[in-house]
Amino acid sequence: MQRKQVGQYSNEAKTNNGYLETDPTGRYGRLDEVLGQGAMKTVYKAIDELHGMEVAWNQVKLNQVLQKPDDLERLYSEVHLLSTLNHDSIIRFYTSWIDVRQKTFNFITEMFTSGTLREYMKKYRQVNIRAIKTWTRQILQGLVYLHSHEPPVIHRDLKCDNIFVNGHLGQVKIGDLGLAAILRDSKSAHSVIGTPEFMAPELYEEDYNELVDVYSFGMCLLEMLTSEYPYSECANPAQIYKKVTSGKLPAAFYRIQDFEAQKFIGKCLVAASKRLSAKELLLDPFLAFDGDEIPILSRLRSQKPFLNEREMEKLQLNDDPRRTDMTITGKLNPDDTIFLKVQIANKDGSSRNIYFPFDIIHDTPMDVAMEMVKELEIDDWEPHEIAEMIDGEISALAPSRKKWYLPDIEAYHTFDYQKDDGHENPFPSPSSCSSSLASISELTTHFLQGMTTNAR
Repeated sequence: MQRKQVGQYSNEAKTNNGYLETDPTGRYGRLDEVLGQGAMKTVYKAIDELHGMEVAWNQVKLNQVLQKPDDLERLYSEVHLLSTLNHDSIIRFYTSWIDVRQKTFNFITEMFTSGTLREYMKKYRQVNIRAIKTWTRQILQGLVYLHSHEPPVIHRDLKCDNIFVNGHLGQVKIGDLGLAAILRDSKSAHSVIGTPEFMAPELYEEDYNELVDVYSFGMCLLEMLTSEYPYSECANPAQIYKKVTSGKLPAAFYRIQDFEAQKFIGKCLVAASKRLSAKELLLDPFLAFDGDEIPILSRLRSQKPFLNEREMEKLQLNDDPRRTDMTITGKLNPDDTIFLKVQIANKDGSSRNIYFPFDIIHDTPMDVAMEMVKELEIDDWEPHEIAEMIDGEISALAPSRKKWYLPDIEAYHTFDYQKDDGHENPFPSPSSCSSSLASISELTTHFLQGMTTNAR
């Protein structure tokens, strides 16, 4: 963990590295892209050059947070707190410093490309209740961790805008802890900080404990289930204050369709004296795993392998499945046309012969090979393998011919027989004597005529 430092804006960094500014060590470079912006803080995308990963550069204007001399000491205390937190449900904090010249406080945290939980829920409105329960457990686990400190760490501004999502992992983390406070010598704190829609009644009385986070968490879950901001029926903060302090719940609470979920949220929104702790809520039946809902880690550990040991032994003892037995031979005619004979052995023991012409001037082995795979329905040979067989036979018959090279074998491992317009692609050859497969009778006649000419 890096120590807190004092630095300044670097114009030179913009010229040399393409960054708008760097931290005092030069490890982190800030880009121009804004990830989020609030009343007191702006979050930019940045790069950690040491590990080559993207991070979030959080920047706070000091004149917005430092109103009196004691505030700076409090800020240092909270930064130290952030640097000590280490939990899977808490956003990771890397380093911080004060830019004296720009009068900004800067700190680096991990970055979440899926944004906040509120943004994520707006984008994906049909999230299943199971996913919401998973997020609920993760948030509560983070709160249990914060509240288990001595003294407890209180977030005081928990809301869906301060919970961040790793969408590709289904993971949420509590963030924006810059305004969190440590309960010092007493069991209460004495400052009103928060968002009115998510603030517990006792916050207005400036005499509260960590249970205010549980109340805010209940409002977060309410928003997750209804996609409505709490107290959206109120026109201003004064109306919200009146409802909250009189014990009236948001109108959205009564629109929750899942009764068990509604009852669970109700336990979070009761008076502080009756409110359960985050640790107690984690044990609530509402969050119990369903029969087929197993934690990801447990599911991976107990997952049955696709093949048991005996089946694996059988696979290891057996050779690769037998491929179609196919040979290709050719005959050179005076008109520079080569007739190739493809002999394919059928599964019943019989064989079939297919003849086709190859123009050594215009045709390519890959053109012919791809057409063969299509027309003869050969599914256990790759086109490039057949093309190499054809090329070997032609090179033996016409040594002076320029050898054909396969440009990129991997490019032919899969291919589509449909054109963009949906019609079948016949793989036409530019040759006037097409390499399309001809009937056996026609080709046999041509082949015999060539043999007669050579005999003369």
